[in-house]
Amino acid sequence: MISRPNPRMHPGPSRRSLVQSLRLVLLIPVLAVLLLPGCSKSENEVVLYVSLDEAYSRQLMDTFMKKTGITVKFLTDSEATKTTGLVTKILGEKARPRCDVFWNNEIVQTIYLKRNGCLAPFVSESAKDIPDAFKDPEGYWVGFAARARVIIYNKNRVKAPLPTGLEDLLDPRWAGVVSLARPLNGTTATHAAVLWASRGPEATQTFFKGLETNKVKRCAGNAHVMREVSEGNLAWGFTDTDDFHVALKDKKPVDLVFPDTKGEGTLLIPNTVCMIKNGPNPENALKLIDYILSREVETILAQGRSAQIPVRNGIPRPTGLKGLDAMKPMKVDWPKVGSVFEGCQEWLKEFVTGK
Repeated sequence: MISRPNPRMHPGPSRRSLVQSLRLVLLIPVLAVLLLPGCSKSENEVVLYVSLDEAYSRQLMDTFMKKTGITVKFLTDSEATKTTGLVTKILGEKARPRCDVFWNNEIVQTIYLKRNGCLAPFVSESAKDIPDAFKDPEGYWVGFAARARVIIYNKNRVKAPLPTGLEDLLDPRWAGVVSLARPLNGTTATHAAVLWASRGPEATQTFFKGLETNKVKRCAGNAHVMREVSEGNLAWGFTDTDDFHVALKDKKPVDLVFPDTKGEGTLLIPNTVCMIKNGPNPENALKLIDYILSREVETILAQGRSAQIPVRNGIPRPTGLKGLDAMKPMKVDWPKVGSVFEGCQEWLKEFVTGK
């Protein structure tokens, strides 16, 4: 006779124990993911992409972290491609943003990000005394701490008459010994877009073709222009006031001219700060933006090696920029410049790279 198991003597698993086991099975992979390095989300951090030189931005972020206890994770890029590289990264992350705040050392590509739906509007208490000319009417960006596009010249190589503007790049007198940085990145790309908006595509294209004819050297960036002129390898070139000021502080044989091409005045390009739409840390993002736009930061940038020009009253201007008080700022329709930027860059990329 075959004996059968007695269910009372060998009870199976209860319904409750099955549920608990199932919960444990489901919980294990979740715990594993959370325990992986770098996968846990901090409640007290903010992610900053910044195209300002790291030598300046890191010190400021260290101060912010000490004041607030908020950890700043920030990403910079190379001198030659820093603005364009970071903008490309923000566009690529649009569906799942990793960045909270973008500190751009120019303005046009910030407007470009707005036009592509990457930015969120914000209100900063620190921006109340910044003139409206340096604010987006819809609240998507604020400008501060500007730089001027200037001529840097080597005093050992350039005698009177001095160059006065962009058109001097086309003068056969300077063939092969002057420079305008590659116009695909940074403030040189902004400068090109300003020309495109103010003079029109045809005149701008004629100008850049003329640079090729006159063998104007195409340096990698504005700092490269400054170094080549400082060392006497070039007579003069266009750069920004921050790079000129570095050469001056290093006692290089250089001086500057604030250009006034065709009576247009000198192009003044502010830094801009903006909040990324759907960034991971919006509350801390606003705290960081308030700090970046503070009078404290604009004062530090004005008095430091970068010699950036305050856009609001009551902050001492940098010393060492001879002629700054007499400079005539160019009037720029920034929204229009932003609207033509993409078309200008498409033509320039084809022209510069041949692709």
